[in-house]
Amino acid sequence: MHIRIVLPAYNEEESLPSLLQRINEAYNLYKWDASVIVVNDGSKDNTLHVARNFKGDIPVEVIDVQPNKGLANAIDTGLRHAVVGLKDTDIVVTLDADDSQTPFLIQRMAMQIAEGSDLVIASRYQPGARIKGLKRSRKFFSWAAGLLFRVFVGFEGIKDYTCGFRAYKVDMLRKTIAYYGDKFITQKGFGCMVEVLLKVAGQSATMNEVPMILRYDLKQGESKMNVQKTMKQTLKLLFDHKTGRLDP
Repeated sequence: MHIRIVLPAYNEEESLPSLLQRINEAYNLYKWDASVIVVNDGSKDNTLHVARNFKGDIPVEVIDVQPNKGLANAIDTGLRHAVVGLKDTDIVVTLDADDSQTPFLIQRMAMQIAEGSDLVIASRYQPGARIKGLKRSRKFFSWAAGLLFRVFVGFEGIKDYTCGFRAYKVDMLRKTIAYYGDKFITQKGFGCMVEVLLKVAGQSATMNEVPMILRYDLKQGESKMNVQKTMKQTLKLLFDHKTGRLDP
């Protein structure tokens, strides 16, 4: 089983070295067959240099997107590139590049995939999860979005609809991309993560969660999320999902 880790990165020169080092440590600890793809989303700092010059045991590939096109394009580019050359039983992981999420959790997520899940989410709302250092506005958005989707969508086993730390079984991810084609990701910004979840779920995916300790207090720099804008996108996604407008 190969694990391919996709890191969409925009101006993460301060956080990326630590994250890549921790990924490398997990790679060696768990003896993974794994690789990393860093999608540099037109960073204006030294993110590209940091990614290209990382010295570790795990292979790191860099995709340089110029100019900056936003998170949705970076995720779309990374996921489409990641499935190329992998077997159906392999895993693609998306992980934030700000070093607030521990890559050591990937081991548990991979075990869930091996046990039969098609998608595993690192959840902030399962028993045992913790959130440290997150602003109240971000906490409220995540809680409110989760509540709305639990009430109006209610996927079995899912509480965290917005977290981007996920593990996808390759055959399900490849199937979803093929079904939607160039409409796989149509949203802009952070709303794309909800869109991907809805579309993977629409392919009858078996989904589960593992509890995560989110260390936002370790994040370097300010958040790039516009909470008000992302909330509007999330509400529109919910409406589009309920009315069937997400279908290709």
